[in-house]
Amino acid sequence: MGQDPTSEKEYCPAVFVDPVTGDCLFQGRVVTDPAVLALIREHGAIAEDEAVVWLPASMRQMIVDAVTSYEQGLRGHGQPGFADLLSKATRSAVHLEMRDHYGPSQGFADWQAGGSGRIDDGGRWKRLIGEAVGRGVRVRRARIVSEPVSDFIRYEHMVTDENVDAGEEVRWLPRRQASGILLPHADYWMYDQRLVVFNHNAGNGDHLPEAFEYISDLRVVRELVGSFEMVWERAIPHAQYKIV
Repeated sequence: MGQDPTSEKEYCPAVFVDPVTGDCLFQGRVVTDPAVLALIREHGAIAEDEAVVWLPASMRQMIVDAVTSYEQGLRGHGQPGFADLLSKATRSAVHLEMRDHYGPSQGFADWQAGGSGRIDDGGRWKRLIGEAVGRGVRVRRARIVSEPVSDFIRYEHMVTDENVDAGEEVRWLPRRQASGILLPHADYWMYDQRLVVFNHNAGNGDHLPEAFEYISDLRVVRELVGSFEMVWERAIPHAQYKIV
């Protein structure tokens, strides 16, 4: 029926309807706060095989629709997450980044406040990339940046060792060296040189959860394959790129 449009992590909170029984299924964050659980238990016991899950208010209409207006055979938009798309790649996954700031970023905020800027994701990214590389997928990330670099790029460069450790190849291309390369309108991931997922951002760099654009038209894809390879050929490997 729908997914949380505000989530930054694979858009996990979701509402489903079983097409056979009509039962509702809710995927959300498991509530562990003892105070909240105590309040709920005032109205009834929570069995050992039950869990209380949290869904944001932005999903209220999806829940109502699941209960009142589900139609047999209806399927959600099915917007796949990065993990799902990467799991289906067999040869390559490339990422082109062209902005000098992305947000909101918990790690960047921590770094600005004097912290390490390294946010623990439980090893999730390393597992995703490691599994892909392990089955023969080459994962490359190219970043086109303005110089002198922004504070965000300075932070991003500092934590890129985590991408490399996970198994990515990362290169940097100063924007002034990208002359003559026909670059696309937005950042993207491209899988197996067949599917391109553009990621549109707001003017201030904020991620827009619903602003993904999926392209498989080979007339478009072939142009992006060519331009990415030109960027990659000119770009500087991460270990050699020095921040200025």
